[in-house]
Amino acid sequence: MQLRPSMRRAAKMRLALAGASGSGKTYSSLLIAYGMTSDWSRVAVIDSENGSADLYAHLGSYQVLTLPDYSPETYIEAIGICEQAGAEVIVIDSISHCWDYLLDFHANLQGNSFTNWAKVTPRQNAFIQRILNSSCHIICTMRSKQDYDLSDKNGKMVPEKVGLKAVQRDNVDYEFTAVLDIAMNHKATTSKDRTGLFTGRPEFTITPAVGQAILKWCNLTQTAQSNPSTQNLHSHASCLSA
Repeated sequence: MQLRPSMRRAAKMRLALAGASGSGKTYSSLLIAYGMTSDWSRVAVIDSENGSADLYAHLGSYQVLTLPDYSPETYIEAIGICEQAGAEVIVIDSISHCWDYLLDFHANLQGNSFTNWAKVTPRQNAFIQRILNSSCHIICTMRSKQDYDLSDKNGKMVPEKVGLKAVQRDNVDYEFTAVLDIAMNHKATTSKDRTGLFTGRPEFTITPAVGQAILKWCNLTQTAQSNPSTQNLHSHASCLSA
């Protein structure tokens, strides 16, 4: 082990878009992907949403891989196929189906429910690790559902809405560089942002400019003798909320 100066290297984006059905996750992810590539042929969509990716074929000639099933192993294989095909950005639409698959698998296991998670967790971890280790930028969509909490009001336990919860393993958002929440009005806000592009900004409409700003952030580099040039990046990001 040896200490070294910190150094900003070019990064691969790991972006999640969460929203309820009909909020525009697929469309938004495609616009971001195009903004990052400026070439639809470099965008690949791993589709688990019954062909929803093909609904936007008028945008450009991106590639689509339809999953035969939703096991983590199938998703992992699909990522490899997209990489080998030369994709620069992979859209996984969505990763919620993988978690639903694992929950069903766990529910059908015989024996102790708690110990049976040892047969599930490694498969989920392998899937997430494959996303993190990909040579491509990856955008994942996640379905959201309204979450509730019980609170005591005048001696009665009353359910209260506490926001949208993504259909995936708890805390999966920790694995992503940024998480954008898409509302039913198709506007986006951020619930996690390591880039600084979206933090503190009002809701905004996703356009290819968002992808362009993300790519600029990913390509920032810094040597031990120099500082990264962020002026243009911040100027570009300032238009996202417009």
